[in-house]
Amino acid sequence: MIDFARVQKELQECTRDIEASGIKVSPKSDSLARLTGTIPGPIGTPYEGGSFEIDISLPDGYPFEPPKMKFVTKVWHPNISSQSGAICLDILKDQWSPALTLMTALLSVQALLSSPEPDDPQDAVVAQQYLKEYQTFVGTAHYWTETFAKASSLGVEEKVQKLVEMGFPEALVRSTLDAVGGDENLALERLCS
Repeated sequence: MIDFARVQKELQECTRDIEASGIKVSPKSDSLARLTGTIPGPIGTPYEGGSFEIDISLPDGYPFEPPKMKFVTKVWHPNISSQSGAICLDILKDQWSPALTLMTALLSVQALLSSPEPDDPQDAVVAQQYLKEYQTFVGTAHYWTETFAKASSLGVEEKVQKLVEMGFPEALVRSTLDAVGGDENLALERLCS
C-alpha cells in the first residue's frame, strides 16, 4: 500500500524547494499515485533552457519499491529511449532505497542529463552517436531540446494576451497555462469551469 502521507510530505518538500531546484512535482489527478514531474535542462548541456516533463507512477509498494518514471518530453540521450521515454538509471531499479525521495530521484534524472552513461545505454543508436560522433550527438540533442522542450515565449505571451482580452486576470491565465503545459484550449476550458 502506498504511503500517501509520505507522498504528501514529499510534494510539500518539492514545492518548498522549487525556487532553488526548478523541479516541480504535481498530482496528475485526484490520486497521488500518478504524478507529473518537470525538470529544467542542466546549464552547460545541450538540454539547457529546456523544460522536461516526466510521468511518475507510484507502485503499491512505494516507498519500498522505486517510482516508475519516464520522459513525456522527447529527449535525445543515451540513457533515455528516444521512442518511449524509458529511463535507464540504477536508482529507479535495483539501487532504490526507501531513504530516497521523489525529489532525489528527479535530481538524479537531471544529473543523468549532464552525465550520460553510453556504456549502459537505453537507446543504442544515441549511445553509438555519443561515442563515435559526439558533435553530431550534441547538435541533435540541442535540436530536440529546441523542438520538444521549449515553449516559444512569444507564443506564450500571445496566448496570455488573447485570454486576458477575454476578461480573465493575467496571473490566473499564466498559472492556468503553466498547469496545462501551454495548451490554450485546455487553459480556456479550465478558466471557464
